[in-house]
Parts: sequence; C-alpha cells; structure tokens
Amino acid sequence: MLMTALTVALTLLYPLAIWLGHGKVEPRWLAMLLLAAAVTRLPSLRLSGAARWSVAGALALVACAIWSNLLLPLKLYPVLVSAAMLGGFAYSLTTPMSAVERMARLRGEDFPPPAQAYMRTVTKVWCGFFIINGATALGTALWASEAVWSLYTGVVSYALMAVLFGAEYLVRLRFKRLHHV
Repeated sequence: MLMTALTVALTLLYPLAIWLGHGKVEPRWLAMLLLAAAVTRLPSLRLSGAARWSVAGALALVACAIWSNLLLPLKLYPVLVSAAMLGGFAYSLTTPMSAVERMARLRGEDFPPPAQAYMRTVTKVWCGFFIINGATALGTALWASEAVWSLYTGVVSYALMAVLFGAEYLVRLRFKRLHHV
C-alpha cells in the first residue's frame, strides 16, 4: 500500500519536478526521480505485462538521460506510460475478458453478456484515450516548452482522464437502467 501511494505521488509530481528542475538541475540528476518511480513499480511486475514494459522503458529512458544529459528522454516518460496502458488494454481485446471487465470482476461480480459487451466497448474507448493522450504528450515533449509539457502531462491529461471516468460513469448508470443490469 505504501509503495502504491509512493508510485502515485511520484507519477503525479513528476512533470512538475521536471519543469521546476529544468535549467537548475542537470537532466542526468533529474533522471533519479524517474528511477525512483520505476523502483516503486517493482512490486507490480508480477501482476502486469504493462507494468513490466513500463518499468523496462523507464529504465531505458533513465539510461538515455544519464548518458546524454538531455531532458527529452525524461519528457518521454508520459508517452511511455500511455503506450504501456494502450498495450495492456488493447491486448485484453484479443482475450475473452477485456481490461475493464477484469477490473470490474475484482469486486467479485459476475456479468451478463450485454454488460461484458459494454465493458469491451469501454476498453476500446480507453484505448482511444491512450492513443490521443500519448500522441499529445509526445507532441508537447518534442515541440512545446517545458512549461506547456508540464501543464499538459501534469494537469490537463489527468483532468481529461477524470472527465472520461465521469462520463463513463454516467453512461454506465444509463446502461444499467436500460438493461436492468
């Protein structure tokens, strides 16, 4: 639980720390923050292929930042996270149980076929979100200022995620009402 809280805190504060450290701290030293974020994810490696790819990618970005002493590898971390999430969600669409259904089943519920189809559609929507979010994070990393990159990856992307969660919740309530699920 403590590691999860630390992972969340590091992930949320990462863009702000990179922005504040830019020009004051060499990128190779800022890379230690990304290394810390990767280390906090180690307990989840046995649970998720996406987590394994995310940690491996983060370590590669750390190595690139240390070797080159450039900020760009550190700015690519949110792109990597979106790509790992996209990979996990998209892969689940090739299996009988989508990622959203797998998460919903953690509460021990069983779902009828219409609900399973709905959750598969929600998984596709999240895939679309991760594509757009990753592309936007990449664009800001390559062509925008550190302030714009930090604003998008540290505030706007989380706000968009919250809007998507909220919208899906409202659609789910309507779906349950219409399908008596």
